[in-house]
Amino acid sequence: MKKYNVGVIGATGMVGQRFLSLLENHPFFNVVCLAASKNSAGKKYKDAVKRWLIEKSMPEKFADMTVLDAVNDIKKIVSKVDFCFCAVNMPKDEIRTLEEAYARAECPIVSNNSAHRDTFDVPMIIPEINAEHLEIIKEQRKRLNTKRGFIAVKSNCSLQSYVPLLHPLKKFGIKCATVCTYQAISGAGKIFETMPEIADNVIPYIGGEEQKSELEPLKIWGKIQDGKIVPATAPTITAQCVRVPVADGHTAAVFVKFENKPTKEQILNAWKEYAGEPQLLSLPSAPKQFINYFEEDNRPQPKLDRNIENGMAVCAGRLREDSLFDYKFIGMSHNTLRGAAGGAVLLAELLAAKGYFD
Repeated sequence: MKKYNVGVIGATGMVGQRFLSLLENHPFFNVVCLAASKNSAGKKYKDAVKRWLIEKSMPEKFADMTVLDAVNDIKKIVSKVDFCFCAVNMPKDEIRTLEEAYARAECPIVSNNSAHRDTFDVPMIIPEINAEHLEIIKEQRKRLNTKRGFIAVKSNCSLQSYVPLLHPLKKFGIKCATVCTYQAISGAGKIFETMPEIADNVIPYIGGEEQKSELEPLKIWGKIQDGKIVPATAPTITAQCVRVPVADGHTAAVFVKFENKPTKEQILNAWKEYAGEPQLLSLPSAPKQFINYFEEDNRPQPKLDRNIENGMAVCAGRLREDSLFDYKFIGMSHNTLRGAAGGAVLLAELLAAKGYFD
């Protein structure tokens, strides 16, 4: 595999930090450029980062790199890289404009942001589930009038805790599902020291999260028609999302009803046997076992299980029949690895393997 020069836009925030920890020794990608807000521009990375927020230390190889201005240095950044990861913290309309500016400048963007998730020709990818949606990129390039430039995005972080568990069960005909997510504070870019209000507490509202949780799976399960990704119309998903005092790892309580109710053994086999393009291609960040099921009643737990397969696996447990729905179970995934930077790196590996950066 050819080695690609990459940039990280929004490098100073929590997800940007996670990107750099994952890319420090990546076999495909060589980080040559860091960008952030104008307040950070011109500083060494170690000076621009106000607080290092993740458990791994800042990689020394990036500490003395000079941070560029993500908005005003686009031409300079594009000249250095084959593509960029994007994890900026800006208003959504400004992110949309910025990412499109890079794409039009012939720099592919692999985004962690939500700004383009509902754009009709931008693929929103969980690599094991809907890799075929990358085919829409050729239509997006026509709209943008580009040869190389495009935008591809990963889905909302909380989806990783339940959509990968529902997906292998679609063959049984999912009628509807109810999902309650219990989301870690890192999903808000916080640690316990910077979110004192979460101590001894649950916050029963995360802005915009329930709408994303209900609608984004339908785009992921949609089809490409007439140059657009047309979202699926079923199954119906209803969601409640709460913030809980957990550092990393989103947990989901899932209730599901089927058209053709499977046995418990059929569900467990579907999870165990499921694999996607990343596993078939042996991509560097791909978990060998995508879905890990726990027989113990008290698992999965974020503190114990979020780092399985380097934080890129999806965990499940407590599968049992339900009195109102057909089945209920617990899902869990690492929200800043599988759900954010790691998911975007895996998406970039998939794009690289399929030649989209060439």
